[in-house]
Parts: sequence; C-alpha cells; structure tokens
Amino acid sequence: MSKSNNVAYLRAQKANDFWGTIRRLVRYMSTRFWALLATFIFASSAAVLNALSPHIVGKATTVIYEGLKEGQAMKAAGQVIERYPIDFEAIKHIGWILFWMFIIRSILRYLQGYITGIVAQRTVYDLRKDLKEKMARLPVEYFDTHSTGDIMSRAVNDMDQIASTLQQSLAQFIIAIVMFISVLAIMLWVDWRMSLIVIASVLFSLFLIMNAASRSQRQFIAQQREIGSINDSVEEIFSGHTVVRTNNREKEEFEKFIKKNHTLYNASWKAQFLSGIMMPLVNFSRDLGYFGIALYGGFGVIQGTIPLGVVQAFMQYVNQFSQPVRQVAQLANNIQVTVAACERVFEILDEPEMEVTLKAEPSRPDASSIIEFDNVQFGYDDNPDAELLMTHFNLKVYPGQMVAIVGPTGAGKSTLINLLERFYDVKGGAIFYKGEDIRSIPREQLREKFSMVLQDTWLFNGTIWDNIAYGNEQATEEEVLRASKAAYVHDFVCRLPEGYRTILNEEGTNISQGQKQLITIARAFIANPEILILDEATSSVDTRTEVHIQKAMKNVLKGRTSFVVAHRLSTIRDADLIVVMNNGDVMETGNHEQLMAQQGFYASLYQAQFATT
Repeated sequence: MSKSNNVAYLRAQKANDFWGTIRRLVRYMSTRFWALLATFIFASSAAVLNALSPHIVGKATTVIYEGLKEGQAMKAAGQVIERYPIDFEAIKHIGWILFWMFIIRSILRYLQGYITGIVAQRTVYDLRKDLKEKMARLPVEYFDTHSTGDIMSRAVNDMDQIASTLQQSLAQFIIAIVMFISVLAIMLWVDWRMSLIVIASVLFSLFLIMNAASRSQRQFIAQQREIGSINDSVEEIFSGHTVVRTNNREKEEFEKFIKKNHTLYNASWKAQFLSGIMMPLVNFSRDLGYFGIALYGGFGVIQGTIPLGVVQAFMQYVNQFSQPVRQVAQLANNIQVTVAACERVFEILDEPEMEVTLKAEPSRPDASSIIEFDNVQFGYDDNPDAELLMTHFNLKVYPGQMVAIVGPTGAGKSTLINLLERFYDVKGGAIFYKGEDIRSIPREQLREKFSMVLQDTWLFNGTIWDNIAYGNEQATEEEVLRASKAAYVHDFVCRLPEGYRTILNEEGTNISQGQKQLITIARAFIANPEILILDEATSSVDTRTEVHIQKAMKNVLKGRTSFVVAHRLSTIRDADLIVVMNNGDVMETGNHEQLMAQQGFYASLYQAQFATT
C-alpha cells in the first residue's frame, strides 16, 4: 500500500455511532417483518413459560414444606401420624403442568431458532447483494485510491463476520432480551420487594459492563482496521514475491509484517481483555443478588411473611434475570467485532456513486468524425485550484483509422483512454461520439462500442474456451474458433493436452505471458467492437512473441477504428495517425513518415529508443 493510500485508509477508520450502526443493521432485517414478529412471539412465549417454571416449582416446594410443617406441628401436639399430610395430588398436578410447559417451550424454541436462521441468512444475502451492486456503481476513482487488500477485507472478512454473528448470536440475543422482560414481569407479580434486590444487582452489573464495552469497542475497531492492513500487506508481498526475492528484501518485508502484526496483537489482546472481564463482573453481581435474596428471604420465612417456595423461586430468578446479561456479555466480543465490521461495510455503501444523470449536451449531427476531443480539460484532483493534467486537448478520429498514442511516462496516454471509456468525466470541454456528447450516453451503452486489450492481462479461473467466449456470451462454436485462429491462439492451444478445455489457474501461470495476451486479443475479436483500444498490449512480451501479437492485432484491427497506446514505437509505424503527447497536451500529430521528417519530439523519442535497442 502506498503512503498516500495508507493515510486515506487510516482516516476512513473513524468509529461511527454504535447504536446508529445497530439500527441500520436492524433495518436490513426489518424487511422480513412477519418472520421477525413470529420469532418474537415464539421467543416471548418460550421465555414466559421459562419464567413461570420457577414459580410453579416453588408452589410444589411450598406444598411439601407446608405439609412437613403441619406434620411436625401434629407430632408436637402428641398426635400419631402414619405419613405427613402432604398434598400429593397437588404435586402430581403441578408435575403434569411442568411437563407440558417444557414440551411446548422446546417446540417454541425450535421454531424460533429455525425462523431466526432464515432471517439471518436472508439479511446477509441482501447485504452481500447490495455491496456487490454498490461496487458496480462506484467510480473507478474509488478503486484507484483504495487498496485492494482493504476492499477485499471488507467484502470478505467483514461480511463473513456479520454472517457468523447473525447466524449464531441473533437467536441468543432475541431470547436474552425477551427473557429479561418476561422474568422481570413475573418477578414483580410474585413479590415486588425481592424483585428490587434482583434488579439492583443486575443494574450494577450493567453499569460495569457498559463501561467495559465502550472501551472494548474502540479496540475492536482498531483490530478490524489492522486486519485489513495486514491483508493488504500479505497480498502485496505474495503478488510480488519474485521481486522481493530478487532484491533480497525478505528481511525488510518480514520486519514490516512483524510491526503490523504487533500492532494487531496489541489491539486484539486489549479488546479481548476488556470483553473478557465482563463475565466475572456479571457473576460478581449475580452472587450479590443470591446473598440479598437469601438474607431477606430467610428472615421472611422465619417470620412467616414469605413462603419458602417464593424464596426458592427467586433464587432461580436471580440466575434467570442475570442470565440475559451474561449472554449479552458473552456475545459482547462478537457484537463489538460485528459492529466494527458493519461500519466498514456501510462505509462502502455510503460512498458517492458514479453520476448516472445524463446531461442534455448539444449534439453535432453533421460531424464526420467518430470520436472528437474538443478543448478537453481534466485533472484527477477534485480540488478546483489543483493544476490540470490536460488543458485544451483537441483530437479528431475518423471511422476506420488506427490512432497510435505515444509519449513518455506520465504524458497522459492512459488518461485519454480513461476519459474515452468514461471512467472519469472531463472537467471542461467535451468528448463526442458520432457527434453526440458521451456524457449524454449511458455508460453501459457507450462501453458496448469499445473493447480493450490491456497491458496487464486478466484471465479468470476457467477454461481457455470460456475465457475467449467471455467477450460475447452469444458466440457460437464457429465464432469462437474463428476468433481463436485470427488471434493465433488455436495453434498453441491444440498442442496442450486438454486443448480448449485446459483450466487456467488463478494467476494464469500454466501458460506464458504472450499466450495470455493472445487469448485477450481473441476475446476482444469475438466481442466485435466498433472501436478497439490496445493499451500497451506488447510491452511485457519478448520480441518473437511480439511478432505473433502484432499479426493477431492486425487481424483484429482490420476495418475497425482503434486507439493503440504504445511504448514500443516499432509497433505503430503503420498507424494512420500518431498522436504524440507530453504533459497532457498534443505535441505533434501525423503518420510515421511525416513525424520523422519534422525532426521534432516524436523523432527524438524514436531515435532515442532505437539507439538503446
């Protein structure tokens, strides 16, 4: 990651509002309102049954205790009793009630868990879909200014974290909230005085947890940020491992990684420590609740003001009422990480999109050119005071012309292509396609007119056949073979053991660089574009392979308007028009013979290049 990108990346990691992020995630789930309502009803019913069970068990305890106490009183009065006067019919009735309560509670929890799983997965499905659609609407500038490692971390790692938490923790969270409310209501109904003791212990634990959670959230956000940074570093090192080894930079790169890893370690252990102390705090407050109920309830039983069964029930209520807090504390780690992950995903969703509103620009119906750059001004910096890269750029291209664009590094060659494809829009002037301002043409329709062959070949993991046919989904077998032969792909493919069924690996390392370039030319050929763009397509191959590529290019370029960005000037000697650029402006135009005769900038470039070859 470059220094500038790293700075921009770090600035993007400011923590958003915790509850605002939670509300936004809930809005994603709220689209399945009826499923959430059913989940809430099932969870509430199960929680009510669970909260009632200690009270009903307490009644059985009270029946037994009262029977024992009455029997002891009868013995003390001198009566002879064969058995204690315990109402076993009442106990049997209570037992059947508890049995059916447990059966119904289990069914309700199964239904609640099943529906919650569906809601969680559909929510993540929608979130992934929105993120993928958003990336398609983001301007190229976003990908130019954000590292690939960071974007991949957000799209994969952060999204997986959200999916895992929703699937595993959403049901527990819903049950915890409903149980908290249900147990509170039942406790207040049974005995409000002892309820206050339980509530006080839980409020104390909440106070401790909230203080720890606010500190741990900052560390979890830092942890997610450093994971993204490490991903970017690892991707960069692995992608350029040959360069690293060639320059003997393994030690330096390892030391950089160790520093990043140490930063991640510090953030991670602090986050884990702060979230880990929550459980001891909850257990401490629960133990205080047990002590308070035992002390107050014991005196009440001795004085006869509180039934023993009520005290027993409240001993269970202390655990049941603090259990939701314990569950939330246990989930705090995942919740904090997930909120940080959500913030990072939502940051992408909130990025400004490409402008889709078409501008009603005046057309030129009498234009004879297919492409015209009219007084174009452009700069990558959005600051209005920044210096422009292009000023008053003018160029006319006619149908069927091969236009070569040459110039030193930084001259603006790739910028011209970026403007032509509307990866960026001009800051001034206009670009016309057949007399129509391209800003008044939808990007999709405009790009249907173009096909590109880039210096950095891109092949996906699939067969050679599929990679060629990618240029035209409707292509027939005959058309694929024709494109393959025209691009000189057919000969070397036939020598492969699997032929066109050869699977290209992720990096395309099972074929040579030149062969990959020929496949991309075949892909461009089968797309049958009106305008073809070749962006330094031969700069990374040897001279022999270049000859094959040039032959393939001639077949593809035949009868088409084309823009050829070239570093090797020998490849564009036959161009109809050569545009010589420097510092964003056109220095010279003409064919090879005309420019060489002028003995100007192009001639000096040509002579300098061949003087060193």
